[in-house]
Amino acid sequence: MKLARTIHFDESDFNVFARPAQTGEWAISGGFEFSNWGEADLVGKPRQAFANGWLGLESFGRATFVAVTHIEPAEFEALVAQLAGHFQTIYGAPTAEIAEQAARQELEFMCELAEDQEVNAILVVTRELTEAGVKESFRGIKAQDAQLDQIGVHVSDD
Repeated sequence: MKLARTIHFDESDFNVFARPAQTGEWAISGGFEFSNWGEADLVGKPRQAFANGWLGLESFGRATFVAVTHIEPAEFEALVAQLAGHFQTIYGAPTAEIAEQAARQELEFMCELAEDQEVNAILVVTRELTEAGVKESFRGIKAQDAQLDQIGVHVSDD
């Protein structure tokens, strides 16, 4: 089974998101956060989160990029429980069962996105507000083999 973890290539996420995700958090699209948004909500840092932010599942912050990797079934189940708790605490899910079902659906959707991607592929999300609601689009970027000149070489005086 595959899922994705947040990744940062520079410090920009820490400047553009109100709550940036930390590197290495398991992540999902998190588009549900914007389900009741309108044009008036699309300003400043919240607009950036809406436009292209993945949701980290530890901080519930946002990241621009995620990288595909394997996840163990026990880790997946722990994420279901964690996200279900978030749905109850933050969004007022009426029962633990409903929260768990919603969390499982979100995580399974993310697994479907990651499944056909190679490990280490980078995923990006873009969103737009339409008359029908939030429209999400996803794109995978294949990981390239690193060239020798891309690797930092550390030498000592010895």
